[in-house]
Amino acid sequence: MKFFYPYHLVSISPWPLMLSINIMNLLMSILYMFFNFKFIFIIINLLTMIIILFQWWRDMIRESTYMGDHSFKVWKGLRLGMIMFILSEIMFFSSIFWCYFHMFLSPSMELGMIWPPKMILIFNPYYIPLLNTIILLSSGISITWCHFSMINNKHNNMMNSMSITLILGTIFTMLQIKEYSDSFFCINDSIYGSIFFLSTGFHGLHVLIGTFFIFICFLRMKMN
Repeated sequence: MKFFYPYHLVSISPWPLMLSINIMNLLMSILYMFFNFKFIFIIINLLTMIIILFQWWRDMIRESTYMGDHSFKVWKGLRLGMIMFILSEIMFFSSIFWCYFHMFLSPSMELGMIWPPKMILIFNPYYIPLLNTIILLSSGISITWCHFSMINNKHNNMMNSMSITLILGTIFTMLQIKEYSDSFFCINDSIYGSIFFLSTGFHGLHVLIGTFFIFICFLRMKMN
């Protein structure tokens, strides 16, 4: 007897397992870099990750666009999954902000009861941090422009706004790297350094991953 389901029964795919192994190797190569200052294994694993992600996205595009496996039920599940993901990210960054404001409002005796701690030379908030904030807000405007251009079937405006978003995301990542290279403290310089690099690092990682996703959308729009 043959049964039909409104859900997509996922076929066998090697990409989840390969990506998991690649992430493990990437973390090991990062630890290796900490002690030996060699970046070659990180570069190899990052390139391998990009190849795996492109292959995985290719299969998902085939299943959704050309094979019709993403039904309305599947679409609702993907939408619910994205909502749950955003809620988990809100809770994750809320814990980081909670830690920061706890130490800011009530610094411990080990820090001299001052914030930021002694010998910590902080960044000028009106330099790269302000510029990156403006870039992020501008990218939000440009991607919203792209969204409404897509709804109104304005292909040229859609491509232009998506290109602007990609450029802004790349500039943000480059400025983040420059900010890290110019830093006078590191992640193990008191809890201030730990909170700073944890929060900005994960935020920069989200921007980088989002840039990759937007680039895939850009390629699909370019090929209609």
